[in-house]
Amino acid sequence: MSLIPKKGTVYVVDDDEAVRDSLQWLLEGKDYRVKCFDSAEAFLVRFDPREVACLIVDIRMEGMSGLDLQDRLLERKSPLPVVFITGHGDVPMAVTTMKKGAVDFIEKPFQEDALVALVERMLAQAQQAFEQYQEQMSRDALISRLTSREAQVLQRIVAGRLNKQIADDLGISIKTVEAHRANIMEKLGANTVADLLKIALGAQHPKS
Repeated sequence: MSLIPKKGTVYVVDDDEAVRDSLQWLLEGKDYRVKCFDSAEAFLVRFDPREVACLIVDIRMEGMSGLDLQDRLLERKSPLPVVFITGHGDVPMAVTTMKKGAVDFIEKPFQEDALVALVERMLAQAQQAFEQYQEQMSRDALISRLTSREAQVLQRIVAGRLNKQIADDLGISIKTVEAHRANIMEKLGANTVADLLKIALGAQHPKS
């Protein structure tokens, strides 16, 4: 039996122990793995970006605030979905967080059903982001197998240039271009030019 529930991990960052305990009890009861932290600083030390997870964080805390933590995660280009816990007077501040990419905010006292539904949505988003990240890593690994000359040929194939034009560009024969092209197709596991373009363009333009 796996020790990690299949639903994913929920990070809870709040300096109020009662809120942490309440969220942990609620979410573990719904089969989520919950990791609680009493400060943003403690969370940043332990956060594993390779985990399919989401973050529930209080907007106001001693030390680093939830807003500051969001900025740190943005600097790291973290795809971690974030939802903020807010007090009654914090709604304008919470709107600012959403403009920076937060998924949502919830006001205290929060409704359990609404929170669980939000966590479900965030973890689905996290799973999708993680899969895209994995695909990107696979593409990059394939592209890295090409020689510098093969990479030059691929760049021109993607630009829509014909074998003769590529040969002229690089000062090589058409047969050499064809040989490079065959090697590229084999190394990237592409059966068609369309496959080749999908791999190459995916590697050059990672999804946001």
